[in-house]
Amino acid sequence: MKQEMVDRIKNDPDFILLTRERSKFAWTLTIIMLAIYFGFVLTIAFDPSILGTPLSSGSVTTIGIPIGIAVIISAFILTGIYVRRANGEFDELSARIKEKAKGE
Repeated sequence: MKQEMVDRIKNDPDFILLTRERSKFAWTLTIIMLAIYFGFVLTIAFDPSILGTPLSSGSVTTIGIPIGIAVIISAFILTGIYVRRANGEFDELSARIKEKAKGE
């Protein structure tokens, strides 16, 4: 790719919007996932009795099991949210940038 085309793409308002929005969205989801994960880990570290509470009297299963499963499922959900937006809004912007680059 010629350097002038690279510079033209880098200065394209759609490219700037794409990189800014994609980065902001990715960091937001990353912070949410880290908060969920470290909240779980820190609860285990500093007050394990919370997660060690049985679901019901006489139950062997503790409240930590469904919460741990929810942590794992939240990762899949956040990934799905990112993929949905990437396949919609981000792909449309990418296609527009490619068309501009081909047309010029």
